[in-house]
Amino acid sequence: MGCIFCEILDGKRDGHLLYEDKSHISFLDKYPIDVGHSLIIPREHHERIIDMDSEDVGKIFSLVPKIANAILKATGADAFSLGQNNGRAAKQIIPHVHIHIIPRYNSKGSVWTKRQISNDDELVELSKNIRSFIV
Repeated sequence: MGCIFCEILDGKRDGHLLYEDKSHISFLDKYPIDVGHSLIIPREHHERIIDMDSEDVGKIFSLVPKIANAILKATGADAFSLGQNNGRAAKQIIPHVHIHIIPRYNSKGSVWTKRQISNDDELVELSKNIRSFIV
């Protein structure tokens, strides 16, 4: 079985793209914990963050403020959580390094496992809105 994230990078799967540069992309999570839940991934395939050199780890995490700020502005979220899992025992579902940015809303609480899945039209609009805030 291939890597789902590599398939998004290769254009074989759809992804609601938020940001891209020569080394990374960011897109909406297909099974979000809450509205605006997004991922940042490196273009180069690494299964775990310990497989990357420290400079590349720094580069991927340096994108968090830019993308998180855009998500907060676009969604009206009050805060956000970060997640980064490594290996099956840590609940890493896709074996390609990724950082979760999960918007949090005071009115909703922060139940980690409750997921509200948007339809494709909602995701298209949301990704477009978030992109407009990335500077």
